[in-house]
Order: sequence, then C-alpha cells, then structure tokens
Amino acid sequence: MIKFNKTTIRNILISNLKRESKILGQYACPSSRGIRRFPTREKIIDKKNLRNAFSHDADKILYSQFYSRYIDKTQVFYLSENDHITRRALHVQLVSKIARIIGRSLRLNEDLIEAIALGHDIGHAPFGHNGETYLNELCKKNKIGRFIHNAQSVRNLMEIDAKNQGLNLTLQVLDGILCHNGEILSKQYKPDYKKTWDVFLQQYNLCFSKSNYDKHIRPNTLEGCVVRISDIIAYVGRDIEDAITLKLIKRGELPKEAVKVLGNSNDKIVNSLVIDILNHSYDSPGLAFSEEVFGALEELKSFNYKFVYGNPKKAAQDERIKNMFNYLFEKYCIELDNANNKSYIVNWAKNKVSTDYFNNTPREKIVIDYMAGMTDDFIIKEYKQRTVPTSFGYNFES
Repeated sequence: MIKFNKTTIRNILISNLKRESKILGQYACPSSRGIRRFPTREKIIDKKNLRNAFSHDADKILYSQFYSRYIDKTQVFYLSENDHITRRALHVQLVSKIARIIGRSLRLNEDLIEAIALGHDIGHAPFGHNGETYLNELCKKNKIGRFIHNAQSVRNLMEIDAKNQGLNLTLQVLDGILCHNGEILSKQYKPDYKKTWDVFLQQYNLCFSKSNYDKHIRPNTLEGCVVRISDIIAYVGRDIEDAITLKLIKRGELPKEAVKVLGNSNDKIVNSLVIDILNHSYDSPGLAFSEEVFGALEELKSFNYKFVYGNPKKAAQDERIKNMFNYLFEKYCIELDNANNKSYIVNWAKNKVSTDYFNNTPREKIVIDYMAGMTDDFIIKEYKQRTVPTSFGYNFES
C-alpha cells in the first residue's frame, strides 16, 4: 500500500492553512474551528488530515447511505413522468452551487457551505413536503413527538447512519443543516455565534417536541445563513419553471410587480436575488436583502404557495398518497412486532441498525425513521406488494 511522505503531508497542511488565511474574510468560519463531538473517533485527526474538517464532512455526507436516495425523492412535483422536472438531487446541487457563489464572493468558507448544502435535505420524506406532513401527523397521533425534515436530516447523519454510530460531523455542519429551513423568509440573517454543542443538542431535541420551534433558531455561522437563503433562491424560480412545464400556470400570470424587480424566469430571478444579497451583505457580519427585492420575493413566494404548491391539479392524488403512508405505517408496526423476516423493515432493523437502537426505540419511531429514508418509487413498491394481487404464473400442478 502506497503511503504519503511525512514531509509532503506537512508541506500540504501548511500550504492549506496559509491559503485559508489569505482567502477567508473576517466573518468566515475557518476549518480549524470545526468541532467534533467525538474527535478521537476519527481515523485521522483533523489537524493531520489532508482534507480539512469541513471538506471531510462533505465527503462523509456524499458517501453516506442516505445521500444516494436523493435521486428518487420528490422536490415539489411527484408522479410526473417528465424527466426535466426537478428532483431532490438536483435541488441540492443547485443550493450548493448558489451558496458557494455567494460564499466565495463574501470570502466565506466554501467547504463548510458545501457540506451543509449537501446534507441539508437528507431527512426529507418521500413525496416531498406532503410526505413530511403525513409523517408528522403519524408522529403526533402516536405521541412520539413531531417529524420535521431538517431535524431528521441531523438525526440520520448524527444518530442513524453507520449502524447508529453517526458520521461524527462537526458542530458547524450539523447546526447549519438543522437551521436551514428554507420555508422561513427573512429580510436579514445573522448567525448565533455563541452556540455550543450543548445548546445545539437542546435545539435539536426541541425541534422534535415543540411545534414550529425550528422557525426561531439561527445557524452559528454566516456560512449556515448563506445556505439557508440559498435554499429559497434555488427553489422559488425553479418551481415556477417546473409548474409552467407541467402547464399548471402560465408565465404571464406571475405577479407583475415582482416580475418588474426580479424578472420572469428562473435565471433572472436567481441572478437578481444573488446580486441584491451581495450588494447588501459584502463585508458585513450578516446577510440582508434590500426592501424592494425582499418585498418582491415575498410576493413571488406567496404566489407559489397559492398557485403552484396549492394548485388543485397537483393535489389530485394527495388523499391516496396519505392513505398509503397510513397503511404502511400500521403494517410496519405489526411486522416489527411479529419479526416477519420477509419484511424489508425487519431486515433493515436487524442488519442496518444497532441492537441498542432496536431495543430502546419505540416501534412507531423506528417506522418513522425507516419511512423517512424511503424514495418515492420504493414506498410505492412496498405499498403495491401488500395491496395488489400478484400472478401465480402459467403452471399449476394438477
């Protein structure tokens, strides 16, 4: 096995530190500030790793069992056979790209931004926000707290992956993921720089128990704030383009005042929002929109909620999807109790998670964790397997 020369490693590490000190601005979070909950668990400690702490976190997320499932998870529009409609995987890439452009311009840490962006939606349920709503209703009905995708993203990466050892990500990355809520629009975004592991863990647990708690927490880095606003920038115009492609709306129906400020296509909207953020945030400890652009973005976002996300054509299959979630939840609970070895969830519980997790987690919570990790196709396949009759084939014994 080929090994690095110690002198080469030392020179590269010194060069990397010098590069960061030259590039990063005063409000950036240097990689040397990355804090792990279990630093000695790393195969190579951060100070001696050629990949800095945040770059290493991005790689961990990229190779996690959950990341590959982005490819078949809904962004907004499900049950569409149009390959050009945005899926969760593309949305995550768009958030990462937009956030890194903003971060580079503001002299922030792009490695930290990339790690947060890649992991921010890993906890999303199948069928997008509708699936999130159905899982939340099941949690409340069964008195096991709440379901919220940003907290579930942290749960997957911190508690479930690697047979419940977690990926041992840095505080800054996990906190950015927890606080990324792209549904909450603000004119200004300022970090909570004093947040510790104890505060973060308290906030994380409260997200599962206190309604709307996640709307009031802030990232502990400016990089986390950048990902949060980039989430909105990435979806607001793109969702409009997808809705036009699916003939749910027409371009001429977009609100005229918002169009005057931001434009009427995704490329113009993204460009307008990014430029405005940079104009009002450069060399600043926070991010801000101008009054004019913020008002236009609010109007455009309201339009999307009313005419895109709330469009009756989009909601045509919602009741059936909800019934599918409820049916599988009940079936999975029974299959776990009966230790049905033919069930995927039983095999997952036996082979992919730890004995401690299986023995000490309520059955209902295990089911929620399992269903949250599903892709759209997989949950439909599981439902059909239990409800649609299958052929016996052509040959019968006489």
